[in-house]
Amino acid sequence: MAAEELMDVIIFGASGFTGKYVVRELLKFAESAPGGGPRRVGIAGRSKAKLSNSLKWALEGKPSPTAVSIFEANVDDPNSLASMCKRTRLLLNCVGPYRKYGEPVVAACVQAGVDYLDITGEPEFMERMEAKFDEQARTNGCLLVSACGYDSIPAEFGALHNARQFQAPALPQTCDSYLVLSSAGGGFHGNFGTWESAVLGIAHQSELQALRKSRPRRARPQIPGLLESSHGIVHYEKNSGTWAVKLPSADAIVVRRTFAKKLENPEGLSSVEDDNPEFLATKQQKWNDIKPVHFGVYASFKQFSGVLGFFLLGIVLFIMAQFKVGRSLLLKYPQIFSFGVFLKEGPSEDDVKNATFQQWFVGKGFSDSTKQITKSTKPDKQIVTRISGPEIGYITTPICLVQCALLVLDRRSTLPKGGVLTPGAAFGTTDLIDRLEQNGVKFDVISTSQI
Repeated sequence: MAAEELMDVIIFGASGFTGKYVVRELLKFAESAPGGGPRRVGIAGRSKAKLSNSLKWALEGKPSPTAVSIFEANVDDPNSLASMCKRTRLLLNCVGPYRKYGEPVVAACVQAGVDYLDITGEPEFMERMEAKFDEQARTNGCLLVSACGYDSIPAEFGALHNARQFQAPALPQTCDSYLVLSSAGGGFHGNFGTWESAVLGIAHQSELQALRKSRPRRARPQIPGLLESSHGIVHYEKNSGTWAVKLPSADAIVVRRTFAKKLENPEGLSSVEDDNPEFLATKQQKWNDIKPVHFGVYASFKQFSGVLGFFLLGIVLFIMAQFKVGRSLLLKYPQIFSFGVFLKEGPSEDDVKNATFQQWFVGKGFSDSTKQITKSTKPDKQIVTRISGPEIGYITTPICLVQCALLVLDRRSTLPKGGVLTPGAAFGTTDLIDRLEQNGVKFDVISTSQI
């Protein structure tokens, strides 16, 4: 392979716990580049030896479907990041926590004009990157999209899928999502990186508020009708048969950012390189179909004891993360303070294989938007949809990230020309839902009823 050959995609952080799963998922599509021939795939990180081991793990003893190039790069070495970015069309960043390690990677991609995707669920990082790099990314023609993993593809596209079931003249008003995790093995485990991101996010939440105050207020859609909610912090959700707890989730923030972008760009964000009128009309219709709703996020548990455990974990995290000593203890002993959920060594292969998820979406709205809807008009229509799939962190997340990556690689001219965007704003007019369904993440309509 020529030293100067440009990679189609490089996975940065490929030797990390999540990164190796992303490598495994991407290599399933390594031979399917448009026009024939294999994709040019690279993996990058601090240690070539660890990267080689990660590649062997991902291949599971099978021959690689394509030659994979290995690059050494370190977030503490700007020259190595610049060199890596000059060698690829697209970078997938799996190095977190992103508030600690993400900005130098984003800066290098913007400087090189390289498209960038990541899997963060850290609101402060995402909004800070938008504030710092959106204008330059648009100027340089590179697309930067965070939250392309479980955070927040299922939430965004689940909400879009639910809203699209309200076919004219029906109109959605609210959508609440309920996440239900299951395991045939009876337990759930996460890796240390996820725990560290949560601890640091809580500890620095004031920085997000300060950032928002320093920026112009986002446009907010005017959603008609009377907004009713009988939900307290905890309620029983009959559709999923679970006890639900409201979350201050990154998913809701990302969804709201997409709605704000829709208001700012009613004519759509797509490039105009494709001159097929029928194709462009279809994309515009899909952009028009992104209907703003009041969006809520809940964690759901089959037993009420799960709610109590969730509250206890939240109290421990919130209190201890406020203090340096507390943060140190949380990060030193994650297994103890997370009650066995988060392990420094991460979940086992059996943990990952045994886990599944369901995410229910309960949408309410109006059956006939041609009739006058006032501030006192109550919703009269309910549509329940559901997404289901494999384990969220290491199976569903790579599926989501890789399908987004393939859209960037294979359909770049149909996507926004550049900027820092949410997944919904970047991929909402594509066939991403169909792609996810073809790879094990299912979207179903459960019921439609009058209320």
